[in-house]
Amino acid sequence: MMRQLAVRILVVLTLLTGTWYVVWRWGWSVNWDNWWIAVPLAVAETYALIDAYLFGLTVWRIKVRGDAPPPPDGATVDVFITTYNEPVEMVMTTARAAEQITYPHRTWILDDGNRTELAAAAAELGVGYLTRSDDWTDRPRHAKAGNLNNALFATDGEFMLILDADQIPDPAILDRTLGWFHDPEVALVQTPQWFTNVTDSDPLGSQAPLFYGPIQQGKDGWNAAFFCGSNAVLRRDALMQLGIVGYVREVEAAVEDALRASRTILARAARSARRTHPEVAGDLEMLRTSAQQASRDLRAGTPVAEVTYAFQKAVESVSRGAVARDFAAIQADLESIGELPVALDQEVGVLVVDEVALDQLADRDWSPLGALESVRQLVRAVDVDRGDEAQPMMPLATVSVTEDMATCMRLHALGWKSVYHHEVLAHGLAPEDLRTMLQQRLRWAQGTLQVLLKENPLVQRGLSLAQRLMYFSTMWSYLSGFAAVIFMAAPVFYLCFGVLPVHAYGMEFLQRFLPYIVLNQLLFFVVGYGVKTWRGHQYSLALFPLWIRACTTALANVFLHRPLGFVVTPKTRQAGGSFPWRLIWPQLLATVVLVAACVIGVVRLWTGAATSTIGTTVNVVWVAYDLLVMSIIFRAALYRPVDQPEEQES
Repeated sequence: MMRQLAVRILVVLTLLTGTWYVVWRWGWSVNWDNWWIAVPLAVAETYALIDAYLFGLTVWRIKVRGDAPPPPDGATVDVFITTYNEPVEMVMTTARAAEQITYPHRTWILDDGNRTELAAAAAELGVGYLTRSDDWTDRPRHAKAGNLNNALFATDGEFMLILDADQIPDPAILDRTLGWFHDPEVALVQTPQWFTNVTDSDPLGSQAPLFYGPIQQGKDGWNAAFFCGSNAVLRRDALMQLGIVGYVREVEAAVEDALRASRTILARAARSARRTHPEVAGDLEMLRTSAQQASRDLRAGTPVAEVTYAFQKAVESVSRGAVARDFAAIQADLESIGELPVALDQEVGVLVVDEVALDQLADRDWSPLGALESVRQLVRAVDVDRGDEAQPMMPLATVSVTEDMATCMRLHALGWKSVYHHEVLAHGLAPEDLRTMLQQRLRWAQGTLQVLLKENPLVQRGLSLAQRLMYFSTMWSYLSGFAAVIFMAAPVFYLCFGVLPVHAYGMEFLQRFLPYIVLNQLLFFVVGYGVKTWRGHQYSLALFPLWIRACTTALANVFLHRPLGFVVTPKTRQAGGSFPWRLIWPQLLATVVLVAACVIGVVRLWTGAATSTIGTTVNVVWVAYDLLVMSIIFRAALYRPVDQPEEQES
């Protein structure tokens, strides 16, 4: 309680001094003569302040749970081990450990690689083995999310423990976590991810004690602790409800698209009918109003079947009256309709219309009866069986290359609860080389940003304000690469060219900046007391090129539909013993520029070209701090596991 009180006091002081500083920066200290660097620097500082607000909110309600209650009686559990191309022996080691879990369960290996040798090993051990059904052939696979969705419909346990191929579970993992499900509203229990092949110095930053600690505990305090892909137990009913709701929403969206196209067709037909069929124009306008009302009813929650039935009946009513007026016109238009790519799907027994047909139907100038027939076709052509997907229902979210966050956010939006159980109950393998680590971090960042762009938590219905901010804070953190570039560029311009982004680096600046930065660091120290948080702080800056790449590639994927190229994180060290220059050339370039700027700044002060001792000192210290933080990337590049010989690059 005393620690929580200290955290809250420091949060308030940090945010007060930070707000005071940033308001002063915008209102009184921006050097508009050098706006091209002054404004970006103020924006970057504002970004950092918003980040501080989000962090402060996260740690405001840190929830330290005790032991879980005893497991519920008679609960059935499936243990899923997900794998794609990991070594067979690694998967089987995890499977053997899963078999040793003391609570009654059934172990399943979910092999997305469909390997005969793994199937044989699973059969020998006596564990379940699942691979994709034939329904997935020539359809989107959705990586790990698709693998799990396939398994959901092939198993029936009330709960599922999900493990990555390298995560060795503790025998007590279910005994220690299932008790939280006595609360019928709990959908997820997440435990930490911990790695056994990481040294105490952890130069690759794989352990995340700040996240799997105060941050997840803080999110838990707001019922926003989220699924991290492995070492988690989920309730099947919650996922199946999520799948049903998702299916209904997608069908509703398809019906809404059909109604929108119908309104366009009817509006054009009504305008034309005023000239050639004035007696029908009123009926078409009435029907267009019915389409608008159908859309409103759909948004108000009226069942899809009722909405489409009522609208189809209205279309049929108007059609019967119009047939008698214009038989010749309908004959011509039906011939045109027959040429469009609208066909009966023999397998599912429904009419399917593609996007080209939609555009053609909406753009054509139809006669009244032709318009009515095309509207009828549109509503009937909604693909309720989702023939483009392997399964009509996809319980785990497929909108991102990382299925975990999006799935949990949807569960929270439906009113389900999550639990963060802060006890290491599985041990995995972390990346052992820089390349693998960068691949892993890039995928995490891309997936998180995909969720932000496709399902922004700030506008998701069903989430509380705190939950929206908890999800947004994680997504917001991946924008730090742009701010890092500005924070490194500003002192370079000052030291090399005397370009001031603020009016002056003097006592007025220091008396506002120092309290903010000192309190900010003190807050991190108290929140992470006893936890090694420095490495995570270093990588938030040192990986700035990766964060920027994640932003640009996620934007291109969402808006330009460019593939991300999903890569499963290798569980073994990748070949290559020489220094990976190409992987870290932006950091190398930044380091050279920063060192050169320090030398130039000191020389300029010594020769009298620069006159502000405080300004030069502040910026040299600033650069020194950047260099200290950046140094971790070079340690990571040089890192070699102590138990493996150095390999030569092929």
